[in-house]
Amino acid sequence: MIQHMSRLSVADNSGAKQLMCIGIPGSGFRRYAGLGDIITCSVKDAVPNAQEAIRAGKVVRAVIVRVVKNTRRADGTHIRFDENAAVVLTEALMPVGTRIFGPVARELREKGYMRIVSLAPEVV
Repeated sequence: MIQHMSRLSVADNSGAKQLMCIGIPGSGFRRYAGLGDIITCSVKDAVPNAQEAIRAGKVVRAVIVRVVKNTRRADGTHIRFDENAAVVLTEALMPVGTRIFGPVARELREKGYMRIVSLAPEVV
């Protein structure tokens, strides 16, 4: 579960290295976001001289691909990861980067992020 002010690592090569959640869009005041949810983030750390226009302080949208908190699936199994991670998105909800690092959750396929699933090295 990601909440306001949570720090996330970036799982793509967009140029950002660390994000901080500053908003969770949804009906009313949502407190938490989970796998496959879109959040509004501030870039806290970025690669210097990156080709993209992503610099520290920029506000971006991102989709959550890994969370430390257990997530229960419909078949009764639970999945959890070692870190909280997200992929930076464009306005058209496509990934900014061309590569995805590390595994991503299967819930992304169900939510329609096929581009991220196809770029990921492993879908858990």
